[in-house]
Order: sequence, then structure tokens, then C-alpha cells
Amino acid sequence: MVARTRTTPTPLFQVVAFLFQFTFLAAFALAQNTTHLNITAIGAAGGRSTIECWQITRPFDISADPGTAGTKAQQLGDTTNLTFTILPPKFDGGLHHAPAVQYVAFTSGLAVVTLPDSEDKATIHGGKYGLIIAADIASVSKKGHVTRYPSGSTTTALQIRMKDNTPPAHTILHKGACRREELVGL
Repeated sequence: MVARTRTTPTPLFQVVAFLFQFTFLAAFALAQNTTHLNITAIGAAGGRSTIECWQITRPFDISADPGTAGTKAQQLGDTTNLTFTILPPKFDGGLHHAPAVQYVAFTSGLAVVTLPDSEDKATIHGGKYGLIIAADIASVSKKGHVTRYPSGSTTTALQIRMKDNTPPAHTILHKGACRREELVGL
């Protein structure tokens, strides 16, 4: 039996490895065409709630923070409150307005958002594709929207309220929820 010794990488090797990873991740981000965050939004126009696909104006940055250095990072804006919500299976949130302009990150479960007097619908699966923004507060929408949680499992969500009820700068890509391929890489 031959004994193997383990060598510690030299600092130069570590720097080269880091630069390679950073270059690869940056190239991957560009190749995936995810330089901006696309997000399904419950917005409002003409006093009615809408479902739209927004592209956040500020592009992704490359993180320099320890533990995430070299990865894509998106500053979501100034926030005022963070709430963790647990929704039981088959819960019906009913017709309501967004209580504040807020990101909602569904971490598990399933949410279905519909609009009164419209066939529009957004189905949000918790996890990697679970981030939306709700901006149809009472001052901009007369009726609001309906949210139902139809699965047999608990749905969990983080509600992240925006300071001064100000949505992030964005462009509307199209009416309707963002398509899965528009969210690839998130």
C-alpha cells in the first residue's frame, strides 16, 4: 500500500483558480442572457390590476462579497420590512390589494394569481422561480387580485416591502407572467 501525501495549493494557484472561476461565471452569466432580472409583476394600469413581465433596469452586479464572490447579485432596492408567511394547503387569499409594494419570494409550494374581470393568470412555483413583485396597492388598483394556494402542501413566502411603496425602475417586457425561459439562470 502506497501512502499518499496531500499538498496544499500555493497562493498563486489559488489566485489563478479564482480568476478562472470568476471569468467562467461572468461568461456563463452573459451566455445565459441574464444580465437583468426578469420578474412577474402584479402591477396596475388605468385603475385595474395587471399581470406583466418586468425587466428590472439595474443590471446584475458581480458580487465581491466573501462567500459569494464572482456570482451574480441583484440589489433589490430599499426595503422596510421582511415577513415570513406560512400558508396552509388549499388556502384562498381572496380578492385583495397588495398591502404594500413588495417582492414576494415563494420559497415552497404553489400560488395562483388571477385578476377579476380578466382571464389573466400567473402560476408561481415556490423555489428558484418563486420571486414576484406585487405593486397593485389600493391607490393604483380599484379591485386588486386573487391569490389561491391550490396544492396539498404548505406554501411559504417571504414578503419584502419596498420603502415608500416605490417599485424598482423597470421596463415592461410584455403582458402576462414571465415565461420560464425568461427566468432561466435565476
